[in-house]
Amino acid sequence: MCAPRATSTASASVRSRLRACDERLLLLARTRAHRPRRDRAVARFSRLGEHGAIWIVLGAGGALVDAPRASAWRRAASTVAGVYVLNTSIKLVVRRRRPILPGYPPLTGTQTALSFPSAHAATALAAARLYSGLGLPRVPLYLLAGAFAYSRLYLGVHYPSDVLAGALMGTLVAHAAGGTAPSAVGAPGTSAPPPAEASR
Repeated sequence: MCAPRATSTASASVRSRLRACDERLLLLARTRAHRPRRDRAVARFSRLGEHGAIWIVLGAGGALVDAPRASAWRRAASTVAGVYVLNTSIKLVVRRRRPILPGYPPLTGTQTALSFPSAHAATALAAARLYSGLGLPRVPLYLLAGAFAYSRLYLGVHYPSDVLAGALMGTLVAHAAGGTAPSAVGAPGTSAPPPAEASR
């Protein structure tokens, strides 16, 4: 008779500790290393990631300059757009409200009042996975993706768990869509090996 109640109590305790940790990490990001000019710069930078726009434009640009693999670039950009749609759908189901930190208002506006998961993190990590698979430099892509994800904590508009969930979702969707190792065949300056060589 006591086991279900004990389990429920333990589960509530774990959730409470995780929520407190989430809030402490957010407060740290929202209050450390802030300067008015820096705050404005981060807000402008973060707006580039709204709706995954910068990543979709990057994919469209790849299709224009890398004609042999234009269809692959278009598929990758479409996947990033799909990640954004999926992220928005999850937000509408979960309906977690954005953070409210007493004395520390958000430093930028948001499209909705819903928080979980972070679309910036989801689209950024999906794009980094997909576009590095098409030959763009992996390290700069992931650094840029990480900067977009962290900007949401710095600006106080997402909990760390929102960002982590978005990053995980974007990575998994990109992996499922085939964003793995860089493709050699059809890349600029490369060609497919002759049949004899390919069979060795």
